[in-house]
Amino acid sequence: MTSSTVAEAAAPDPTRRRAWAVLVVVCGALFLEGIDIAMLNVAVPAIAADIGLTTGTAHWVISAYVLAYGGFMIFGGRTADLLGRRRVFLIALAVFILFSGLGGLAQDPWVLVVSRFVTGATAGFMTPAGFSLLTTSFPEGSLRNRALAIYGAIGAGGFTLGVVVGGMLTNVSWRLVFFAPVVLGTLLWLAGRAVIRPDAPARRRGGFDVGGAITLTLAMVSLIYGIVALGEDLGDAFGIAAVAAAAVLLVGFVAIERRVRDPLLRLGVLGEGLLLRVSLAGLLFMGAFFAFQYVVTLYLQDFRGWTPLATGLTFVVMGADMLLAPLLTHRLVERFGNTRVMVAGLVAGALAFALTLRFDGMWGYWELLPSLVLIAVMFALVYGPLTAAAAEGVDEAEHGVAGGVVYTGFQFGAALGISLATIVLAGSHGAAGLDDYGRALIVPVVAAVLAVLLGVAAVRKHRSLAAADVL
Repeated sequence: MTSSTVAEAAAPDPTRRRAWAVLVVVCGALFLEGIDIAMLNVAVPAIAADIGLTTGTAHWVISAYVLAYGGFMIFGGRTADLLGRRRVFLIALAVFILFSGLGGLAQDPWVLVVSRFVTGATAGFMTPAGFSLLTTSFPEGSLRNRALAIYGAIGAGGFTLGVVVGGMLTNVSWRLVFFAPVVLGTLLWLAGRAVIRPDAPARRRGGFDVGGAITLTLAMVSLIYGIVALGEDLGDAFGIAAVAAAAVLLVGFVAIERRVRDPLLRLGVLGEGLLLRVSLAGLLFMGAFFAFQYVVTLYLQDFRGWTPLATGLTFVVMGADMLLAPLLTHRLVERFGNTRVMVAGLVAGALAFALTLRFDGMWGYWELLPSLVLIAVMFALVYGPLTAAAAEGVDEAEHGVAGGVVYTGFQFGAALGISLATIVLAGSHGAAGLDDYGRALIVPVVAAVLAVLLGVAAVRKHRSLAAADVL
C-alpha cells in the first residue's frame, strides 16, 4: 500500500465529505465558466443585431472575455496562493455574478464589452483558485485522480451543453444568456461560503510582485489581442504591433522575475515535474478542439444553412465525457498513470480530427458522429489527467500558479486555434467555399498530432522522474 493510499484510508469521514463538497462547488464554478462562454458563442448574432454591434466588432463579446481570462490567469493563481484560495475564489465569483448581470442589462455595446472583459478577468482569478482548492483538498493519489477526472468532465461538459442551452435561451431572449449564470453563480457562492474551509494563515510574507504582475498581464493581453487580430487579417498593423509589444514585455517580465525577491511566477516552477510539457500539450489540445468546433459550426450554419439550435444539438454527444470520466478515467489512471491516459486521449482526438479530412459538401450529423464520439473520449481521458499531471511534483504552496499556467495554456490554445482556422478560411477573400473548409480542418489535425508528441515527451519525463525517486 502506497503512502498516498494510507493517507486516503486514514482520512476521517467528515474531512472526506467536506473534500467532496468542495469538489461540487469548484466543478460548478468551472461548469459556470464553460457554459457562460459557450452560450455566448451561439448568442452573438442575436446580440449584435439587437444592441448595434457591427459584423466586424461583434466578436469582441467573446474576445474581450478571452483576452482578460488568459491575461489574468497566472496573476490570479499567484494571488490565490498568497491571499488565500477561499477568499480569492469567493470574491472573484461574486464579481463574476455582478458583471454577468450587468451584461444582461446592457443597452450600449461598450457596456457589454466592458462587462465581458471584467467577467473574463474574474474567471482568471476564480479558475486557478478553484483548481488549487481541489488539489489541496484531496491527497495525491487515487482520490485526487478521481476528483480531477470529474472536474475535467464537468468543465468540458459545460462548454458542450452551453452551446445547446445558449441556443434555447437565445430563442427567448439573448439577455437570459447573461442572467442564467447569475442564478447558478449565486447558488455556488452560497454553497462555497458554507463548505470551503477558512484559509489558513499565510506561510510566507512579502508584498506582491507589482512589476511582474503588470508586465505579465499586459504581455498576455497583448499577445492574445494580436493573435485574435491577425486571425481576422494577417496583415493587421495593430495585431503585428501587439505581438511585438508582447515579446518585449515577456523579455522584461523574465528580467524582473530573475531579480525580484518574491516573484509573481518563480521561473523554476516551469521546470518542476511535468508542468511545462503538459501545459504545452494542453495548449495544442484546446487549440485543436476550438479550431474544429469553429470550422464545423461555420460549415453547418453558413454553408449548410442549419439553425444555431440544430448546430448546438449536433455537439451534444460530446457531453458523453461527463459519464465516461467519472466512471472510467480514474480507474485507467490508477492502472496506467496520468500521462499515459492523457496520451491515449490525445491519440483519440488526433484520430477524430483526421477522420474529418474525408470531408465533403454533403456532410451532416451522421458523418460527423464518429469524430464527435472520439472527441468525447478525448475530453474524458485528457482533461482530468492533464491537470493532475501538471500538479505532480509542484509544491502545494504553488498549486494556484501551476493551475494558472495550465489554464493560460488552454486560453492561448483556444485563441490560437480559432485564429489559425480563420486565417485559412479568410484565404478565400469572400464567402468560404468547400475547399476552404477542407483546408481549415487540417489545422486541428496538425495541432492534435503535435499534442500527442508532447504527451509522449511527458511520459518519458515522468519515467525519468520516477526512476530518480527510486534511486
